Amino acid sequence: MLGSGLVAGAAVAHAGSAACSGFTFASIDGGTLALGDWLGQPVLVTNTASLCGFTFQYEALQTLYDTYRARGLVVLAVPSDDFAQELGTAEEVREFCEVNYGLDMPMADITPVLGPGAHPFYRWLAESHGVRPRWNFNKVLIGPDGSFLEFWGSHVSPTSAQITTRIEALLPR
Repeated sequence: MLGSGLVAGAAVAHAGSAACSGFTFASIDGGTLALGDWLGQPVLVTNTASLCGFTFQYEALQTLYDTYRARGLVVLAVPSDDFAQELGTAEEVREFCEVNYGLDMPMADITPVLGPGAHPFYRWLAESHGVRPRWNFNKVLIGPDGSFLEFWGSHVSPTSAQITTRIEALLPR
């Protein structure tokens, strides 16, 4: 059975937490992606996988990004093979996402999201906020001030009202 976050379809919220602006990810295109570069903007971070039953959510992530990027939303895809559902190389992931979904959002290199080898951002989420991905396509909303705001499991579509309403409240009109 597929996992879907801490609680299937549920959101976990913790406001007023330590900011995460110091975290960086290796970019799938080379270089780094620094959360600090996006201070002042909400960021939706999603752990992804190319061979998952939820991979279709790439389309919704791109739609969300296309809809709100002009107003400041950043959508960061973080491919991970922690659930043994990612392609073998970053190049394969990038090509798969471009060809099948036309993705142009920021994307990290293949990144561990669980356990002691998890990326520091995901260790911070687990240690400071008690949330960790239980499957692919878990979504984490970071506020414009760099604070953790909300977590949604795999079954919650990126374009669902519970996510878009939360994002719209953070964006300028």
